[in-house]
Amino acid sequence: MKKLELHWQILIGMVAGVLLGYLLSLTSTGSQIVIDYIKPFGKIFINLLKLIAIPLIIASLIKGITDLRDISKLSTMGLKTIGLYLVTTIIAIVIGLTVVNVVNPGSKISAENRENLMEDFGGNAAGKIQAAVSAKERGPLDALVDMVPSNIFEAAAGNGNMLQVIFFVIFFAIGLVLIDPKKGAPVKGFFDGLNEVILKMIDLIMLAAPYGVFALLAALVVESPGADVFISLLWYAFCVVLGLGLMIFGVYPLAVRVITGKSYSYFFRGIAPAQLLAFSTSSSAATLPVTMERTEEHLGVDEEVTSFVLPIGATINMDGTSLYQAVAAVFIAGALGVDLTLGDQLTIVMTAALASIGSAAVPGAGMVMLVIVLGAIGVPEAGLALIFAVDRPLDMCRTAVNVTGDAAVAMIVAKMEGKLGEPNPKQWNDNYNTSN
Repeated sequence: MKKLELHWQILIGMVAGVLLGYLLSLTSTGSQIVIDYIKPFGKIFINLLKLIAIPLIIASLIKGITDLRDISKLSTMGLKTIGLYLVTTIIAIVIGLTVVNVVNPGSKISAENRENLMEDFGGNAAGKIQAAVSAKERGPLDALVDMVPSNIFEAAAGNGNMLQVIFFVIFFAIGLVLIDPKKGAPVKGFFDGLNEVILKMIDLIMLAAPYGVFALLAALVVESPGADVFISLLWYAFCVVLGLGLMIFGVYPLAVRVITGKSYSYFFRGIAPAQLLAFSTSSSAATLPVTMERTEEHLGVDEEVTSFVLPIGATINMDGTSLYQAVAAVFIAGALGVDLTLGDQLTIVMTAALASIGSAAVPGAGMVMLVIVLGAIGVPEAGLALIFAVDRPLDMCRTAVNVTGDAAVAMIVAKMEGKLGEPNPKQWNDNYNTSN
């Protein structure tokens, strides 16, 4: 019998966890069984995600930056590509923050249930709240000072200060790019290999996702005294889907229409198969060959542009992931009763944008990178347990957004470079058949 796809396994784990949790919650003995013998496996899964966060950001971000060495040779095309990707990422984060602050799904949880969640997930949530109050009295440039670590090992300890880790990694990668390529090759080779190992570790961790979700959901049902937590979770999912919808059906086609003159229907007809594949696989990397074919031969983008813009996009352009991280961070903070200041929300913009650069183009990596965003604003990472139940379907949606953004930027860059022509599917098919 054919093995079920991972997303179906996770959905089954979600349903089974809710059902088992509900049945066992009917008795005090059953509830205690879940807490003593099932919940620990959910904690182990969360710990695995936290375990991989620092190595992932180090390996992925260094590889991503050092792979961009050729941008200096391609000059204007490289600057336009990176600039457009950063702009769309920031737009996505701002849209996500706007939607989640307007809807405020975390407020749907009653005060009593919020106290229970703070006790279960928050740990020292009270200390976090006090830290947020103290932050209002800080100087205007203190946040900038805090970005620069005095000790990288101390910053990385306990996932304590992700912004400082990211600063060091970017600084290190820039230094690696600027030295003699022959001397830097062994170091780059090490981090390229390390990145592959980390991606494989993520694959292995994701194999445990159905069981982790099962344990998390069973424990959440048993420990939740009311249904408002699940209602709040549905509102959270609505915020993510609404934000992603605004990007995929609003921002991207509108930008393509205004800059290239191509219609909405032209754009969606050309990229639709890649969107569907991205939705099915939850992997920008797995979809990349199809994205290149559709963009080049069905959207009229020159091969020189697609071969440069799209692989970079699969590495650093994670608009859907960034939007989701912003919404999730605000939702978890609200659910745990942690008030976020304007400075915290600006930190989310910065951290989510930087984290998206290092976010691996594979299923589930966005959840790992969310640990970085939560750590930057002082929200307990254990709050991930609240949202992991609905993460897989949302992961499918945000991957489709990532791929759509890659294609849109490729079209815009091609138009700016005078390399946007008419579709020619037969040419790509002939070239593909010849090369194979």
